[in-house]
Amino acid sequence: MPAQKQKERSSASISCELGKIRGRIDDLDARIVRMLTERVELALRAGKLKDRARDSGREAEVLRNVMLYRRDPLSRSFLRSLFRRIIAESRAAEEAHPALIGFQGEHGAYSEEAARAACPRAVPIPFPGFRDIFEGVSRGSLDLGLVPVENSTEGAVAEVNDLLLEFGLYIIRDIRFPIRHQLLIPRGADPAGLKTVLSHPQALAQCRRTLRTLGLEARAVYDTAGAARNLAETPSPATAVIASRLCAGLYRLKIAAENIEDEPSNRTRFLVLARDEHRGPADRVSLAFSTRHETGALCSVLDVFRERGVNLLRIESRPVKSDPGTYIFFIDFAGGPDRAAEARTLAAARKHATYWKFFGGYKEA
Repeated sequence: MPAQKQKERSSASISCELGKIRGRIDDLDARIVRMLTERVELALRAGKLKDRARDSGREAEVLRNVMLYRRDPLSRSFLRSLFRRIIAESRAAEEAHPALIGFQGEHGAYSEEAARAACPRAVPIPFPGFRDIFEGVSRGSLDLGLVPVENSTEGAVAEVNDLLLEFGLYIIRDIRFPIRHQLLIPRGADPAGLKTVLSHPQALAQCRRTLRTLGLEARAVYDTAGAARNLAETPSPATAVIASRLCAGLYRLKIAAENIEDEPSNRTRFLVLARDEHRGPADRVSLAFSTRHETGALCSVLDVFRERGVNLLRIESRPVKSDPGTYIFFIDFAGGPDRAAEARTLAAARKHATYWKFFGGYKEA
């Protein structure tokens, strides 16, 4: 082989290897930023539960632990300086006393986008499950929680309705958020080689026709953004995920197909939860109740609203798991500026109920 061609091939090989190394560095940088974000978020949650005084003993403990993990070529002085800066950043974030709002999923989830839209000044904190959010708000490690209650395509989120019954939290706001699904793949992957798509069951259901057309096998996972994060960390050329546009940038994935939801009007209604009730004028009021097993018992409750000219916005039922054959009815009705009249209506309706739970009156975002 001529020396020039050999030199060019060697140069191309080096350039290719260098590109791979730099790509891995970029991936690691993205993961480092995500982990630093998670660390500060945990510090903010801890700050809600502890005394605000500086804990010098904890800082020393963190630095000792870091040295146990150290490996060459990182120096002790570098790690000590780095983690003192990280601790200082966490402390500064705590001292700003931000409101924390929990959402289900990983960063980049549709719930995070809705949380930022509903409560722009609050810091969104991710949680794996809806129960974690209810528990966090109840215990005080979160100021607010945001959960989906119904989707325009797939209907009610049953688990959230059950948790509303179980916990004593109030709805203080709601927001209807447009859901635009993107088909995401690893950078460098060929869309023609896709076989499987991963996402939350609701997202898969909302893109059913599109996935059938593309001939992709759907596999359910717990979260859209979590699926995107996992694909970024363990890329597979034959695997795609359905997630938000935000996830594409956050996890360095490529959009293979845009807006693949079956219904362009696809929206999810989210609730903002708090420990304390909203006291001002309400656009909407939510409650749940059950009645006796008698003919006309449900009508007796509904007639109270009809007689007072109150507009019902939602009514649906859920079976009581501990008492087969018994149902709890969820109702939303239009509120207004006269909370006293609203209270009288509720009191009149409650007389006909065997179970009653008031979720609050609130403003629609």
